[in-house]
Amino acid sequence: MGGIGGIVVALFGVIWTVGAMSMGAPPFFALFGLMFVGLAIAGVVYNLYNATSRNRMSTYDVTTEREEADPIADALGRGGVPPEPSQGTPSKGPRKFPGDHCPFCGTKVDHDFDYCPKCGKDI
Repeated sequence: MGGIGGIVVALFGVIWTVGAMSMGAPPFFALFGLMFVGLAIAGVVYNLYNATSRNRMSTYDVTTEREEADPIADALGRGGVPPEPSQGTPSKGPRKFPGDHCPFCGTKVDHDFDYCPKCGKDI
């Protein structure tokens, strides 16, 4: 999405620059358009790198690998079969403190919470 937005911004910058130069506007206006183009190219390069890197970050990723495969990782040959969820008793996971309450603020927490919903500390 960021790459597509960058391309749109680059096209706007080109149109702005051509328009400003053809109207005889001061050079500052043409430089403003060139700044748009430069920032857009930098944004497209960053987003392309982020989309194809192994440990990419996505604002829109709302699932885990167990819930849904990653189509970009699969297309780049970095995907795999997501692990099956374990059957039987739920694992304790990385939780550090046992119990039903946060040891820091005392808020009641579910047994599967790893972080306190009130204070945010690692329990």
